[in-house]
Amino acid sequence: MSLSVRCLSALITLAPAILLAADPSAVVFTDPAKAGVEYELQGEYLATVKTGEKELKVGVQIIALGNEAFQAVGFIGGLPGDGWSRGDKTHSTEGKLEDGVLRFTTAHDDGKVTAEVKDGSMVVYLGDLKVAEFAKAHRQSPTLGAKPPEGAVVLFDGSSTDAWEGGEIIDGKWLGAQNISTTEKFGDHHLHIEFQTPFMPTARGQGRGNSGVYVQSRYEVQVLDSFGLEGKNNECGGIYSIAEPRVNMCFPPLTWQTYDIDFTAARYDASGNKTKNARISVRHNGVEIHSDVELTHGTPGRNKEGPEPDGLFLQNHGNPVVFRNIWVVKK
Repeated sequence: MSLSVRCLSALITLAPAILLAADPSAVVFTDPAKAGVEYELQGEYLATVKTGEKELKVGVQIIALGNEAFQAVGFIGGLPGDGWSRGDKTHSTEGKLEDGVLRFTTAHDDGKVTAEVKDGSMVVYLGDLKVAEFAKAHRQSPTLGAKPPEGAVVLFDGSSTDAWEGGEIIDGKWLGAQNISTTEKFGDHHLHIEFQTPFMPTARGQGRGNSGVYVQSRYEVQVLDSFGLEGKNNECGGIYSIAEPRVNMCFPPLTWQTYDIDFTAARYDASGNKTKNARISVRHNGVEIHSDVELTHGTPGRNKEGPEPDGLFLQNHGNPVVFRNIWVVKK
């Protein structure tokens, strides 16, 4: 193992993920221009380092925790969904913002290892020797802005909430998450939906950008700011209480993200008895996180399972999550 890889491994030593109680007084930002330096430092960083004769991609996700505290999670092989897969090792460490520079520091057999983050890069030093430099990455879903195909049912294009029971347009163009459902009901279908979570650096767990996309008002695909977390079934991309995503593809808050969902409804006989479970496939930011998953039961929070079609439901969980570009293709 090369010196630079050993230093990075020392810097991002194994630590538990962030899962603390929600803070009712958490600060909330919905405008990146007003979110401050902590938001600017948070994000994804990527580098290629030499290990022997080979080159190795290393990804880092930096999560703001409020009060100038941060956590860095390292991914050997690349960022989640781009070289790193669930099951590969992750490492994490904590850092602090001091005099405009975010620093992560740890001890190493060869000396002190320090990472300094500023101006869109993270530079790693062993003592005074620079051993690696990471550039900030700005990933975008390949299906962001996807246009509805011919025959699609457009549920929200920014112009009105006519397709919804209730609903409010936020900032003149986004759909707010306010426990609203579509007037039209669906059976088998493909759904495209884009969402953005707020920046809530002092909040934790389920109190951090929480909402939910309830397919057929019965099966929740979780919406949450779980950037940098493990990827549980109650985190972003999880099918609540049923299945965790193959990989946590959650982008940083205030970034537009996509779900592309293929859904096959449960089947019932003439007496109303279920004969086949519903099934679902989900792509989060273009990466398949669920493939033909069997939905053995409905998820809590909305309607019970049944033989009839039902509408799309967007959950209000007290956080200013917004949606856009929502359309359905019936099968």
